[in-house]
Amino acid sequence: MRFSLSTAYLPVTELPVLAQAADRLGYHAMAVPDHVVDLETLQTPYPYTADGERRWDRDAAWPDPWVLIGSLAAVTTRLRFFTSVYVPAIRNPFQVAKSVGTAAVLSGDRVALGVGIGWCREEFELLGQDFRTRGRRTDEALRLMEALWAPGWTEFDGEFYSAPRMVMEPTPGRRIPVYVGGLSEVAFRRAARHDGWVGDLYTVEEAAAHAATLARMREEAGNERDFSVITALTDAFTPEQFARAAELGVTDVMTMPWAYYHGLDVGLEQKLDGLERFAQDVLQPLGVPAGADVPDVPEM
Repeated sequence: MRFSLSTAYLPVTELPVLAQAADRLGYHAMAVPDHVVDLETLQTPYPYTADGERRWDRDAAWPDPWVLIGSLAAVTTRLRFFTSVYVPAIRNPFQVAKSVGTAAVLSGDRVALGVGIGWCREEFELLGQDFRTRGRRTDEALRLMEALWAPGWTEFDGEFYSAPRMVMEPTPGRRIPVYVGGLSEVAFRRAARHDGWVGDLYTVEEAAAHAATLARMREEAGNERDFSVITALTDAFTPEQFARAAELGVTDVMTMPWAYYHGLDVGLEQKLDGLERFAQDVLQPLGVPAGADVPDVPEM
């Protein structure tokens, strides 16, 4: 079982300090969410709440994920980063490939691209992208980006995007994993073709059911690569409960550890205390090694 620190709605100025603490304590990754803008009025309901209302306040921060990841990678040495989730279909895929590939190189290949097709029609319209074709464009953009991240010359001819013979440098040293978020059957099948799935808030039993569905779909797709099932768990608190989730197919848990000890809306000092205590109470009993041997990162 691996643990990732969720950065959703956190003050941006706290993130470098939290990243360095997570790096030292043995957390696996930081999960970075994505929106370009947060519109005041929406007709599109938010799909992950019962009433369709957004979970965040209007002053919640939405930093650019790849600028943030590049910054945090510079002050850490082993911590990984992934988006939870990024929406390539509201952007030009060539620019997305450049941003993600550059972050991969600068971080020493410590990034993964978590994607979703997007839910907010108004955000698509604001950025001049077709909401109706977002699923097909996402699939094609992922194929294009994997081609652009490979060394050497690239050509691509698709329904939506075409590339004459070109090269995009710098080239990542290793293949960038692609995770997929979403709860529809289409999203699950898309995830089963790639490297992992990014979920939402579930009980252990709900997450296990999703993991079983994904395992079946991966077998149907002939996907034998390593696969990550990443989610937040609402009813796991002890090492034994997290270990059971791992036995049922959950590989990674997204968490804000200070919530177990102090609540969610707390200051940086309490967040750091929660990170330390959760590492002692959960990570270490599960055999996750602390990063005590990680060298200090010089100030920049």
